[in-house]
Amino acid sequence: MRVRGRVQLLPVACLTVAAAGIGGLVACGADSHPGTSSDTTPAPPLPSSPNAAVPEDGRALARQLSAVDATLRGAIRAWRGGGEPQGAPPDSVAVRARYVQQAVHLLARRPRLEAATVRRLPSRVAAEIRELTAARRELTRLSAGWPAHRVATGPPKPLGELLRYYRAGQSRFGVRWQMLAAVNLVESGFGRVRSSSVAGARGPMQFIPATWRAYGLGGNINDPHDAILGAANLLRHAGAPADYERALYAYNPSPAYVGAVRRYARVMTRDHDAVYLLYSWRP
Repeated sequence: MRVRGRVQLLPVACLTVAAAGIGGLVACGADSHPGTSSDTTPAPPLPSSPNAAVPEDGRALARQLSAVDATLRGAIRAWRGGGEPQGAPPDSVAVRARYVQQAVHLLARRPRLEAATVRRLPSRVAAEIRELTAARRELTRLSAGWPAHRVATGPPKPLGELLRYYRAGQSRFGVRWQMLAAVNLVESGFGRVRSSSVAGARGPMQFIPATWRAYGLGGNINDPHDAILGAANLLRHAGAPADYERALYAYNPSPAYVGAVRRYARVMTRDHDAVYLLYSWRP
């Protein structure tokens, strides 16, 4: 049964590299190399801008992604500072994360380039590149045919606060925090998108007002804490955690939506640092 309308996604350009190899890209250490033994030339310089040119050659792009990855985990740990971050991602994280985002956008459009790149990456990075580029393509299909409309954006809540809200939803309703984070990412880029959807859905978890009245627990549809708990409540009533596929389909009745959210959640489950990379992307 449909309990809500079609969701507002970030303009498709903003949402993937939810698709780029976070878990694996972040996890790949400084001594990891692309999968071919013939790659013996020095690693390319790290990008100094998130808009730095992305190589359109599989060998070069694999080497660039591996070089970027080699510094990401340390930068994320420094940002966390032994706890949960309260401010915006520092440039040491943001520049690399957004460069990876641009690379995944390219790979999602270019399947042959993706194949040529993936086969040269370490196995764990390659697996996540496949997962995240697939999610990107699913989101592209989901938004196909939507009418053009303005999208207002603003800064999200600090990630440390959002993580507390996700975990509160997990504790109260049994819905995994990674699933709530993935919904928040797909629906509004962790709260960056402030516009209502083309169907009238509102807030960081994009609820239709009638659905919010049923599941919002009397809270504020635009408040991230209240919206995340409302989403956990809806998903629990729709079948989670026993059947996330059915629960997500109730949230948005689209197989592409369900597939994308589940892919992002899997990546965050496999590597805790992945959520910090995903949070660093921009619409």
